[in-house]
Amino acid sequence: MTTSVEIQGRTVHLPVRSRDADSWSAQFLVPAGAAQTLVAPTGLDVMRVLPRRALASLAFARYRDSDLGAYDELALAFLVALGRRRDAGLYVHRLPTSQPFVVDAGRTIWSYPRALAAIDIAVAGGHAVCAIEQDGAHVLTLEVREGGPLRLRDPNLPNYTLADGVLRRAAWDQQGTVRARLGGGRLILGSHPMADELRALGLPRRPLMCGTMRGMRATFGAPAEVSP
Repeated sequence: MTTSVEIQGRTVHLPVRSRDADSWSAQFLVPAGAAQTLVAPTGLDVMRVLPRRALASLAFARYRDSDLGAYDELALAFLVALGRRRDAGLYVHRLPTSQPFVVDAGRTIWSYPRALAAIDIAVAGGHAVCAIEQDGAHVLTLEVREGGPLRLRDPNLPNYTLADGVLRRAAWDQQGTVRARLGGGRLILGSHPMADELRALGLPRRPLMCGTMRGMRATFGAPAEVSP
């Protein structure tokens, strides 16, 4: 198994560690058929959490101290199942990121679909707002109300990625408590192709649930090729 990788003349050791980060997430119910169309090239199946409904997640994070440096990013992921055992995982479909080195590291190590973007995260008055621009166009603005009465443990589901026709799975371990609430967010889509993709997916403006994890620590392991 790979234990280190050279990225831009710098050695990155695995697992990659994040020592201090904050993250916010919004979960959306979307038509399962539309979600499966995006997931289909992987050979994975979206999990139906309600009849004809799948779960799409938009999560943004601010990594202040990590082996890859300081950076911000946003992930669009789907809850999926693999194989006959129907093991749950997250298929990471989009991953705009704020730093070029992190883009290269994510693509090289995990085949993450990272792409450089301008990401602005503002936290004030009990709300966190993430605004993203890419290629000179507004992608989205996601507002999440912080905290909530629910205290959840992150299930640390494996991440799936697809690149050059190869499906890969990587384990990760996030340490921290998610404080969550039903509702509590708002999504505004821009004019970028990623926004059009989300629009076609049928994302509602209001999420089903929002979550906050402050002071998160995490480790990201090496990926392995898998067969769906």
